[in-house]
Amino acid sequence: MSVFASTHPLVAHKLTIMRDHSTNPRQFRELVKEIATLLTYETTADLQLRPRPVQTPLAFTNGAELRENVGLIPILRAGLGMVEGVWELLPSAEVWHIGLYRDEKTLKPVEYYNKLPLEPTVSVCIILDPMLATGGSAVATIDILKKWGVKKIKFMGIIGAPEGIQLMQEKHPDVPIYLAAIDERLNENGYILPGLGDAGDRQFGTG
Repeated sequence: MSVFASTHPLVAHKLTIMRDHSTNPRQFRELVKEIATLLTYETTADLQLRPRPVQTPLAFTNGAELRENVGLIPILRAGLGMVEGVWELLPSAEVWHIGLYRDEKTLKPVEYYNKLPLEPTVSVCIILDPMLATGGSAVATIDILKKWGVKKIKFMGIIGAPEGIQLMQEKHPDVPIYLAAIDERLNENGYILPGLGDAGDRQFGTG
């Protein structure tokens, strides 16, 4: 399985501001959006194209357009903040929500919301979740999408822990992971260290 951690200077700069405990929710949300936009550039590098002829103001030429329909799957609620960043580059992408929460005792994901239609309407799904911690929510979401019938799935997050990456490698080695950074480890409560705190709370001002 491929794991891509961004080496872009802008990503590193913005992530450092996100990590700062004094960064307020409004700025944090903006940074989530901006980093998501930067990561989208890397995540979509292998999307397939088809030819499209185009008339420029000066001449007729052969261009290209995306051949694949893209669906965004933000894991509620923290993943919502990444959608607008992806939309900056993929404004036609569909958005389908899957709600999962982590049981604080077992650290296992529990599904509470899923409104996917009976048949897939997209050929590529990009799962959005700022934190790949234990990996349980990501694995559960991929299980749902594969059962739905999607063949091409990617995961895009901001920070990943080695434990979550390992679980993804074991359960879904065909799903590439795109991250802003890979952190050191999880603590005893399943939070990423050094991390940036609870991404949902910090975005929505509920922490």
